Amino acid sequence: QFASAETIDPKKAKASDDGNTLWYECKDIGVEGKGWTDTKAFYDRLPAKAEGKAPDKVWGLSHHSAGLCVRFKTDARTIQVRWAPLERDLAMPHMPATGVSGIDFYAREKDGQWQFVDNGRPTGALSTATFTPPAGAELLIYLPLYNGVKTIEIGIYKGKSITTLDATTHKPRKSIAIYGTSITQGGCASRPGMAFTAIMGRELDATIINLGFSGSGQAEPEMADLMAELSPSVFVFDCIANMSGEMITERVGPLVKKLREAHPDMPILFAEDPDIGNHNPTSNGRVLRKVYKELVDEGVKNLHFLASEGMLGTDREGTVDGLHPNDLGMMRQAEVFTKALRPLLQAAP
Repeated sequence: QFASAETIDPKKAKASDDGNTLWYECKDIGVEGKGWTDTKAFYDRLPAKAEGKAPDKVWGLSHHSAGLCVRFKTDARTIQVRWAPLERDLAMPHMPATGVSGIDFYAREKDGQWQFVDNGRPTGALSTATFTPPAGAELLIYLPLYNGVKTIEIGIYKGKSITTLDATTHKPRKSIAIYGTSITQGGCASRPGMAFTAIMGRELDATIINLGFSGSGQAEPEMADLMAELSPSVFVFDCIANMSGEMITERVGPLVKKLREAHPDMPILFAEDPDIGNHNPTSNGRVLRKVYKELVDEGVKNLHFLASEGMLGTDREGTVDGLHPNDLGMMRQAEVFTKALRPLLQAAP
């Protein structure tokens, strides 16, 4: 975050052909949710050194911009956003293009609550959306969940300005790093702001570092080494749906000890995997409970456990395919996570 409000220098912007619109690259405004700054491409989620160290699929998925967002203010009454998706495939069979490759625009109301304004629908190699936000509001743009961006720019009329947020009037946000699965990455929200991680970020007014990797979050030692470099207020482990019981038994304890060695007091929350029929715990959940108890019995401090009851509801309507949450499931999951995380964040320095 910026220590004080900063008006972005118009000289950094690119003028439209007619000179009436100035386009500001979001990396010059400030992008929230990056755990590392030394990334190969600016909108990557893992550091450049992870190439060849992280599993190949994880490295590929780290180019997706899940969880990244841009916060700012402007005196412009009309805002354009244009972005160039990294990959040509804009949608998946079970997840719409608006969630896979689209953007979301939110504004904070006077009562402090975030309200959805509109979304940006991807149309091809370069997409553009126009928004009319409330005057003077704090604004938030979420980047795509299952695609990356080569560039993303905000366009405003010449003579108008874009200003970063002032940390002296906006309380510094605490951070949550969440390591998980395709669901953590955002599958299958209809748009980026409906991912459960984004919802709980708004509810808790927290920065979210999204380390969800579809089909690939398996607590490998290499990933443990990388994640120990982060210093979030709270760390959430939400991977077990992608792991076998043997993996959970062998890898979770060493990962937790690696994190604890680097951060003696950081709260660590274990999250169970939800079941569409609300049958809990799952077989993997039982293994995770055993590992959690063993760690607590060994004296590992500040460990917490989140059972999965209620994450998808009891009506079997919370998923698109029996596994991945739809927007209803995302809302329910966010409610459970938010309730568990609020006291941990409040207690964190």
